[in-house]
Amino acid sequence: MSLVNVLLLLAGGLGAGVVNTMAGGGSLLTVPLLVLAGVPGTVANGSNRVGILTSTVTAAVGFRRLGYSGLSRVLPVLAPVAVGAVIGAVLVEQLTDEAFERAFGFLMVPLLLISLRPPRVSASSTGPTWSGPMAATVFLGIGIYGGAFQAGIGLLLVLALSRSGVDLVLANSIKVVVVLAVTVMALPVFVIGGSVDWGPALVLAAGYAVGGFLGARVTVTGGEKVIRPVLVVAVVGFAGRLIGLY
Repeated sequence: MSLVNVLLLLAGGLGAGVVNTMAGGGSLLTVPLLVLAGVPGTVANGSNRVGILTSTVTAAVGFRRLGYSGLSRVLPVLAPVAVGAVIGAVLVEQLTDEAFERAFGFLMVPLLLISLRPPRVSASSTGPTWSGPMAATVFLGIGIYGGAFQAGIGLLLVLALSRSGVDLVLANSIKVVVVLAVTVMALPVFVIGGSVDWGPALVLAAGYAVGGFLGARVTVTGGEKVIRPVLVVAVVGFAGRLIGLY
């Protein structure tokens, strides 16, 4: 890698780590950066998971130090998402580059439709209100998507949690723990399949790690007035990617 590519990956990882921690969608920046650095698309999809791993670890530590831990609220979400992540990772490894891009574009449509309405936030709510089967189905689907494509799983989780009445700051702390679990479950599939280019992946991961910790601090100190604009930017980013503006 050239020095320019190293600097771009570090900066991109830092920015994506902040955005992913506060809302989601940072992989829309980092996967293209990996491709720009010469990593093939499907390998970029796997390599990006190394950075997601480091950013979620540092973000979880950051939230915990600031008094927001998603661990106590994560169990109803974690099991179906983790199972779905393995299924999604195995399925996407079977796709060609062309099929991967086509599937990615198709799955962005429901994501965009979900994003058109802002999430409900209830200060008095104590947790998700879905029934057990409904919650399991929703989060299993999110896990399958995250295991396969990763980009936007944080946004999906924040929207799902906030629409069930969870405060956006707490929703982000829960989301970080869930995405960490998804990554731990899915990454070995990509490693075994040879879909990780470790040089660029580790450079990107260094930036991601710093961004994850900073994102947790900004989320807690800034609260929802900071999170909501980032959420909007993430949604607009998905929309622009979907219609081919960049």
